[in-house]
Amino acid sequence: MLTAAGCYARRSNLWSRIPDVVDWVLIGDARHVQYFSNFRINPISFSADQRCLLLLQRCGAATLLADNFVRRTASGDPVVDSEIIIPWYTHKKSVTNRDHALVTALEECRNCWSTADGLVEAEGVTQAVAAVVAATTLPLPISRPDQSLASVGTLIRELRRQKLPDELELLKRCMSACDAGHVAAFKAARPGATELDVYIAIQRAAELAAGCSCVVYGDFRATNTDVHKAGGLPTDYVLQDGDLFIADFSVIIHGYRSDFTNTIAVSDPSGDQTRQFEACRDALTAAECTLKAGVRASDVYDAASAVLLERGYPALAHHCGHGLGMEHPEAPILVSESDDVLLDGDVVTIEPGLYIEGVGGMRFEHNYAVTDIGAERLSNHRIGLTKK
Repeated sequence: MLTAAGCYARRSNLWSRIPDVVDWVLIGDARHVQYFSNFRINPISFSADQRCLLLLQRCGAATLLADNFVRRTASGDPVVDSEIIIPWYTHKKSVTNRDHALVTALEECRNCWSTADGLVEAEGVTQAVAAVVAATTLPLPISRPDQSLASVGTLIRELRRQKLPDELELLKRCMSACDAGHVAAFKAARPGATELDVYIAIQRAAELAAGCSCVVYGDFRATNTDVHKAGGLPTDYVLQDGDLFIADFSVIIHGYRSDFTNTIAVSDPSGDQTRQFEACRDALTAAECTLKAGVRASDVYDAASAVLLERGYPALAHHCGHGLGMEHPEAPILVSESDDVLLDGDVVTIEPGLYIEGVGGMRFEHNYAVTDIGAERLSNHRIGLTKK
């Protein structure tokens, strides 16, 4: 869970970037409601994909707005000063338009926003919600001598890059669960098993390690001499000698996610597959050595790609990696034409891969916390084709 201290610090960071003429901010993206308050709508519940709101005031007050069924799904206690919970479904009366419950909640806290000017996270609220507060919502962009604000949602995404300690602890918990899933994948990826069998083994191991229900998603597919590139959810394909199984998956716990990869040889790898693996492994190491705040994202990509080229393979065909947190992917993006520069507090992946016709496809990936002096590797799974 996110801590109270972390939520207060993130709100302080937000207000430090908001011009002084703004007295309140209405947050509507459910991820950002969680980011500032620890309130998360459980994605494995009857209220998955529903909406909530968070009203932040410059005085420091925070108000959660939701319907009663959304409130019941919370994982942990919200870090707020007050809650306005609208009884949407009571088991006694017919339901109305669920989104209108938030309009009602806004009306009930009118005294918090109607007497001063504020901003709305336009990317995260409905038109009906925006209309309620329109009379006191300032138009964007807003400028002051040292900065300009064009989008509340964009600003929050910028803030999200530099993880605070409570976020890093959550991410490390995701990494541990992902590590357990990779151990299970080595055992499950064998001739006669289906892709789905391996996925189920990964899911079970990850949830047992996490100690809670969680979301496990990613690529769980076989490649081989006939199909050198495949991705997505597992199928009923039966693994055979000579196949490679790509386990590239994320574990999401309380909205934060890990994301790392291994490729497993279902039987003894061929010489071509071994050389391909060694090139990917060394590309990963080369890119890892560049990680440090202030380094250009494109330079990380170049470091990995250079190793592949030196070994006679094509340049890296996809991103070298990307940022991690509440979204997939998020900045910084480690590609050849990226404008991003690594920041102290970024959490990133590095995932070089090669997909060779007549041989197969593979990808290997670790996760890192970027600092001013280098990077801390957060994932601890074994990188390697074989089960030995």
